[in-house]
Amino acid sequence: MSLSQYGAFIKTVECGSLTKAAEALGYTQSGISHLLNALEKDMQMTLLIRERSGVRMTSDGQQLLPYFQAICNGYHNLSAKVKEIQRLESGLVRVGTFTSVSAQWLPGMIAAFQIDFPHIQFELLHGTNEENEAWVKNGRVDCAFVRVPGDEQLEIIFLRRDPLVAVLPENHPLAEQPTFPLANLPHYAYIKLYEGIDEEVPEVLELFQAWNLQPEVRFSEKDDYAIVAMVEKGLGISILPELVLKDTGRRVVSKVLDVPAYRDLGVAVRDQSLLSASAQTFLTYVQRWIAEEYGDGDRF
Repeated sequence: MSLSQYGAFIKTVECGSLTKAAEALGYTQSGISHLLNALEKDMQMTLLIRERSGVRMTSDGQQLLPYFQAICNGYHNLSAKVKEIQRLESGLVRVGTFTSVSAQWLPGMIAAFQIDFPHIQFELLHGTNEENEAWVKNGRVDCAFVRVPGDEQLEIIFLRRDPLVAVLPENHPLAEQPTFPLANLPHYAYIKLYEGIDEEVPEVLELFQAWNLQPEVRFSEKDDYAIVAMVEKGLGISILPELVLKDTGRRVVSKVLDVPAYRDLGVAVRDQSLLSASAQTFLTYVQRWIAEEYGDGDRF
């Protein structure tokens, strides 16, 4: 059984004649007869009664006609939807992200994308770096913002190097210094940003280990923007990615460290060749937005 057989049956019923149906579908009369005979053979029942004046359905044919029509209509709707998606007239892009990227990058990226593709929908999932990687691997999201280097099973596109900075209250004794002397960190109350089960952010932990520092941790907080608010109130200082500090509106001072420290950010996918057209195109817009926002000089 095939769509062509169903279509031949439907058109023959509509036209009431094998000859007219053959003309409408571009078949010879023998060709459409072959399709109908094959359908009846596969169904093991008679669907049409051929008469000199034309054709008419049997009771079995009348019962099956709506199902044949539903199958053919469904196929045509599917074909139309595929073409619509290929033209990016509809679709869904699922993105794994975290707070600073959601606040500072994604609005601009999505706005630029939707100028050209206004009907594409987005689903945003917020998680830790490990959750984002897991969501990409299990197919929960199409792509996710992650730290670089990342999981070796994923394809990761580098986007930008994000410096780590010291976050101080405006009245802090070191607020006027050109850089923050990392060796002085243990002298002040420290607010720790953690991921997962009370774990320090890897880049910050590596920094402390490299310089053999043990900060005086007074508070541990999972939300980076909450830490900025706590610093503003004089509860301590912190080391955070620079991206977190952009446009916060808080009365805090960010200082570049006197030693090099940063996190590298990228976007991860499981396999670019298996992405939907809308997700593939969004990745292009992500990279274009980064290049336009920061300039190529900020890339490797």
